[in-house]
Amino acid sequence: MAENDFQNNQTPVGGPAPEGAEAPQAGVLAQYIKDLSFENPNAPASLQNQAGNAPAIDVNVNVGVRQMNEEVYEVDLKISAKATTPAAEEGGEGTVAFVVELSYGALFGIRNVPQDALRGFLLVQAPMLMFPFARRIIADASRDGGFPPLLLEPINFDALYRAQLAQEAQNAGGEAAPAADGDAPAPINLN
Repeated sequence: MAENDFQNNQTPVGGPAPEGAEAPQAGVLAQYIKDLSFENPNAPASLQNQAGNAPAIDVNVNVGVRQMNEEVYEVDLKISAKATTPAAEEGGEGTVAFVVELSYGALFGIRNVPQDALRGFLLVQAPMLMFPFARRIIADASRDGGFPPLLLEPINFDALYRAQLAQEAQNAGGEAAPAADGDAPAPINLN
């Protein structure tokens, strides 16, 4: 049988692990909602004024990391979105249709990952794995609040992380910012 004769001859990225060394491992241990808030401050008027008025939506994203123990890190993906309907008169302020805020956490078990790759994994790869779940929660909350589901566009966490690193290097005169809490990476603001 050909299926039993299959051999995995692929070499891992970066080459094979040195002899005697264990390969890097990372996995999701748990995902959970830490905090979820939906506000509809101008209801029911905000629900009646939906026809033809597309709201302006302001989205902010923040990623934080906290080391729980030697091999477990908590990644906290915070997303806030504020929808504002246009003002009836030119120069006037719009009214807030809704505000949704989500703090979505995940625990990652990590072994044998080099320190130079750890921060990138926790601030780029981890939120990329978490984002589809957080996106669904935001869409459900806005829909359950009486509005069309807010479907967030995919976020390029890698580009935002690189921009943050460049800004840190510029602010520190070319030196990388030190990590907070010992070995834990410093939080990154992706606004």
